[in-house]
Amino acid sequence: MQDDSSRNTIIFLVCALGLFILYQMFVLEPAAKRRQAEAARARPAAEAPLTPGAPAAAAEAAGLTRPQAVAASPRVPIATPALRGSLSLRGARIDDLYLTQYRETVAKNSPPVELLRPEGAPHAWFAEIGWAGANVPGLPNRDTLWTLAQGSVLSPGQPVVLTHTNGAGLTFTRRISVDERFMFTVTDTVANASGQAVTLAPYGSIQRQGLPPAHQGSQIVHEGAVGALGTDKQDLKLIKYGKWAKDNVQQRFDSKGGWVGMTDKYWLAALVPDQAEAVSGQFRNLNDQGIEVFESNFTGQARAIPSGQQITETTRFFSGAKSVKVLQAYEKQFGIARFDDAVDWGLLWFLTRPIFSFLLFIFQHVGSFGIAILLLTVAVRLIFFPLANKQYESMIKMKKVQPQMEELRKRYKDDPAKQQQELLALYQREKVNPVAGCLPILVQIPVFFALYKVLSVTIEMRHAPFLGWIQDLSARDPTTIWNLFGLIPWNPATTPLIGGLLDTSLHIGILPLLYGFTMWLTTAMNPPAPDPVQQRIFQFMPVIFTFIMAPFAIGLLIYWTWTNVLSILQQYVLMRRFKVDNPIDSIIGKLTGRKKAAA
Repeated sequence: MQDDSSRNTIIFLVCALGLFILYQMFVLEPAAKRRQAEAARARPAAEAPLTPGAPAAAAEAAGLTRPQAVAASPRVPIATPALRGSLSLRGARIDDLYLTQYRETVAKNSPPVELLRPEGAPHAWFAEIGWAGANVPGLPNRDTLWTLAQGSVLSPGQPVVLTHTNGAGLTFTRRISVDERFMFTVTDTVANASGQAVTLAPYGSIQRQGLPPAHQGSQIVHEGAVGALGTDKQDLKLIKYGKWAKDNVQQRFDSKGGWVGMTDKYWLAALVPDQAEAVSGQFRNLNDQGIEVFESNFTGQARAIPSGQQITETTRFFSGAKSVKVLQAYEKQFGIARFDDAVDWGLLWFLTRPIFSFLLFIFQHVGSFGIAILLLTVAVRLIFFPLANKQYESMIKMKKVQPQMEELRKRYKDDPAKQQQELLALYQREKVNPVAGCLPILVQIPVFFALYKVLSVTIEMRHAPFLGWIQDLSARDPTTIWNLFGLIPWNPATTPLIGGLLDTSLHIGILPLLYGFTMWLTTAMNPPAPDPVQQRIFQFMPVIFTFIMAPFAIGLLIYWTWTNVLSILQQYVLMRRFKVDNPIDSIIGKLTGRKKAAA
């Protein structure tokens, strides 16, 4: 039959599609992420450096612990309000950094986030800047021991100067400065006293050896190569670590200025050449002794240095958190095109960007991202209020004429054509549109995914607290029914055999339960589906979605639960106006001992 069942069928298909997507993203993918992380941790520590145009080679210091790798070469300390670590005088690499303003977890004694680590340690990640030239002997390389000529600690306003003489008439001077946030400025000068002209090209390289231990392979967040390159305009270039490794990707792009780097979910290391210079950016991958060696690099134009002259090249290196305001400030300060696109705004960027900006605007006035999410929800509801009002009016009218519809179905059960004709006449007479309830649902789905994207990719949401037990809006609800929401000092995830299952879709906390209850109430306020099978499916939807939504970011659960509450209030007011029975009045009636609340 082609009656109101078409509306319910559309809603069912939308819910089924959403159910499939959510199950894929939050049940199957988390299991795959854990397997990948375990495999990454189990890999050996052999590493392989890369320089432009050179093949991978096993690191001499492979197999060291991180402290041993740091101690293997003389160093210059780095100390800024945002960073601490050191740069190596061997190779003049920036390879040892911690982010002092960010912690690994929300625990008070949690260590700062580690970003870069030296070659030789497992999962090395470092930056190297230098000169390349054919048939030019004695160029500095990863084994070159530079001399500290000026400064003792690299900090804002206190640069350091390194020097190296190659014994063949070339003197290399490197001045490194750092600001109060995450940007290093490296100024290289080459003085030629060799008695003949030499030709050199500047290069910068970011190298990562082995997949990062926290790599998740998520379809929601980009992790891997990233850059903005192009001759006429900078286009965003992205390669995920998984594809990079699987397909042995080697890509080269000609560009004027731009930038190249590697990114994790919240952290970025990026090289920024002179924005007026023609460069060749490259992403490449080599496998050395079973270890994936990833490299993002650029090479500038070769230039001749006559004897008795010198040239200077300036390269910037960003290494830090992908704070949108910080990236945008650098974009404006240094003219770095699309630098804030290091944040993975996704295909729905036209929604994720304004949603993030609105949340940030509210946060700056109220001081809480949780409250900002609640106010965002109110704003979204106000935008969709007229549409939602028509939706609810149609659904309420459908519920009001439900007895008449049932009577027509019984009367014309042997004559489907007549039944359909009479139902259409009823709809027209009562001004009911069976599919009017579908459009608002479809319209709000992109907003839902855009907000999830914002909560997933923006560092501003990381470890953002709200109320009570909610200490990180970007993480799932930390409570679970299996330990009575924390009353029992036991972690269900440690249970043999079933711990992994209890830690995924069965990790039901307070917010998922509240969400499930509000979804049940909104479902109960809607007209029932005519088909008994559809009725049973819709009855189970709140239960199913409670499990599906459990691994979601708690900020998203706050948004969706609050959305349901506002929808319930709007529906309740309309149902009282149209004098239609509703579950809230039934609950009130049971609690007060009356059959139903007063109309």
